[in-house]
Amino acid sequence: MASSLDPTVAHILDRQTATDSDDEDALIASLEEDSNDEGLSSLREKRLEQLHTEFSRAKTMRNTHHGTYTEIKDEKQLMDITTSTTLCVVHFMKPDFNRCRIMDDRLRVLAEKHFDTRFVGMNVDNAPFLVVKLGVKVLPCVIAFKDGVSVDRIIGFERVGYRPDSITVSELEARLLGSGVLVRAKMTGEDDRRRVEKQKEDEDEFDDDWD
Repeated sequence: MASSLDPTVAHILDRQTATDSDDEDALIASLEEDSNDEGLSSLREKRLEQLHTEFSRAKTMRNTHHGTYTEIKDEKQLMDITTSTTLCVVHFMKPDFNRCRIMDDRLRVLAEKHFDTRFVGMNVDNAPFLVVKLGVKVLPCVIAFKDGVSVDRIIGFERVGYRPDSITVSELEARLLGSGVLVRAKMTGEDDRRRVEKQKEDEDEFDDDWD
């Protein structure tokens, strides 16, 4: 069972506004200034040691592509990832399908926030064996794995959102939280509002290009 990143560390990583070393130094300096009470020094030292460990783990996870949504082009590599990663979400897709592009976008946002889970995409044209073995028939198809075992399957947008033609990041996050492949909620209503506004701006810009 995966343990979640410390909330303080996760918050800093979510911002992604500085290098890991700068973030760590800033956090530790802040904690050291929190109190001059000698009675709290032992507790503070344990907290600093814990955060050092968490930052090291976060860096290791980054090096294994946690925190990113990656397209995999080799079936064997995908099988290796699902069997060697504790928490994994795989999107079987075709890049020219509109719903697959929507799902890609939502998964990319979640990947940047959920460092404990590996997020990958696989073009079904590159995975003929797995498509048959896993019974992938409708796209998009998202399969959630825990310790190499499939624990949930999202077909299209069924049982995820309220609208048949789209889903929000929060709705997808809630479904994956229920499946146990995400450790804790990260999305807020404000996150979704901003994404809806950005999506509308992009659509308006696209429409203008074809006027």
